[in-house]
Parts: sequence; C-alpha cells; structure tokens
Amino acid sequence: MITADASGTWKLGDLPVHRIGFGAMRLTGSAAFHHGTPSDRGRSLAVLRKAVGLGVNHIDTAAFYFSSLRSANELINTALSPYPDDLVIAAKVGPYRDHHGEWGTSARPDQLRGHVEENLRQLGRDHLDLVYLRRMRQASIAEHFGALAELREAGLIRHLGISGVEPRHLAEALEIAPVVSVQNRYAVDRPDPVDDEVLRLCGEHGIAFVPFYAVAGETGERGATTAHDDAVLSVARAHGVSPAQVRIAWTLHQGPHVLAIPGTGNPGHLVENVAAGALRLTGEERARLDEARAQAG
Repeated sequence: MITADASGTWKLGDLPVHRIGFGAMRLTGSAAFHHGTPSDRGRSLAVLRKAVGLGVNHIDTAAFYFSSLRSANELINTALSPYPDDLVIAAKVGPYRDHHGEWGTSARPDQLRGHVEENLRQLGRDHLDLVYLRRMRQASIAEHFGALAELREAGLIRHLGISGVEPRHLAEALEIAPVVSVQNRYAVDRPDPVDDEVLRLCGEHGIAFVPFYAVAGETGERGATTAHDDAVLSVARAHGVSPAQVRIAWTLHQGPHVLAIPGTGNPGHLVENVAAGALRLTGEERARLDEARAQAG
C-alpha cells in the first residue's frame, strides 16, 4: 500500500506535511455545498480515518463546507479527535453561507474573528494551524489580512495563507505578516498566466502553492471531471493508472513547494489519490502534458 510519505514533504511554516494531503469539501455529499445528495456519514468518517492511516497529515477544510445533512468540520472532529500530533488542519475564511446553504455577502474584516471562532468550535480546537483568507473580488486584501494577522498575534491562528489571489495581493500580504501558503485554482487543463506567475513567486519565497480543483478541472465544485484530453489519457495508459492520478502527479511535478489536496468521499479513490504521490512522470510526458495545457488556452 502506497502511503502519503511517497509524495515527499514540505513545511507550512514550522509544520512539516506530506505533499499529498486531503481536501474535505467532497466529504459532505455527491457534490460540494448544496449540490448533489448528502453523503453516507459512516463512509465519510471511514474515509477520514483511512486518510490518516495512509499517512495524510494535511487536511484542508472550511466551515462553509456543508450540505443539508453533513458538515465537513463536524465529520473531521468526530473521526479524528483527539487529533494526531502531526496532523495539520487548514481552514478558509471570508466566504459565507447561510443555514439554507445559499451564499451570502463575504465577511468584512471585523467579522473574520467570528469565522475563525466558528471553525474552532466545529473542529474542537483552541487554535487553527493554518487559516487562509479567501479573497472575494476585493481589489485590496490589506484590511482583511491585517485582521487575521491580529488573530495570529492573539494565538488563535498559527500560520496564515491567502487564496484566490494575484501577484499584487501576495506582495500586499507579505508586507503585513508571513504567508506560508497560497491556494489558487490550478489544473493541467486550465492554463492561466496569472496563476503561473503566482506559482513562480511562491517558489521564490519558499511559500507552499496548493492548487484546488486540480482533479475536478472545469467541473469544479461538482466533482472530478471525466473530460480528459488525449495527453492525460495516453500518460495514464502508459503507467496503468487513472487520469485523476496523472492530474495529481502533474500537479506535484510543478515544484517541490506544490502540495496536492485531492478530495473524495470514496475510499477507493482515496487510495488512488494517495498513490499518485509516488507516480513519477518522465520529462517527455511532462512536456506533452504542458503542451496540451498551453493549447487548451
């Protein structure tokens, strides 16, 4: 059984994690948020315990990850508390969903403490290892990020990250407090020169780059895509693996500072996702995938 340590390690600040982690968004149902049908509770709990059993020590979650019956944070708390000493839980704040599951107005800076405290309550923690400010179309993130920096000084947060940002936002945040991680949308079939530049800048600064929807592609919150281009399919056939595993492996090949957080509510898919951390692509295969990505734009 291939475990998460096969993917290598990276430090989120002073917290070492395996480069294959786990995204909690898909734990709550057949599709994220209020789409699809709620998940089977027992299966979701089993997936979380299996992930930790496979060496996953980095879980990405948020209080707004819930369906009509399931909350990702509550599932994590139930399955894994008391938490292993090496487990790093990252949460995102900024977006807001009401009790009906509909998206509301994103948080003002003075509301971010409430978002952090809600994650703490649901997870049963006295501090959060890593909190991302998810940018919601703000031209400047200074005031919002500054509010989180104050919570870091108060001891509610250990490390800070930012999500959905451009290079100017990263520069803005670094003027305020250390940034250990950036989480942007990034995938083999979704070329974006802005995100390519953010990826490069993160490498220069020793900051983790954590793509989301790397497996889902254009289908995004509705789940893993089935629309794979010929390059992905041919590499998958050559290695005898799934296209999703190729997508994860390509993601990890973008740099030693790149982490993967594929999410699933399926135990079999979890095993495949973790095993993708051991998949090594040849230079020719990477070039073929890169060329297909460029042509997709």
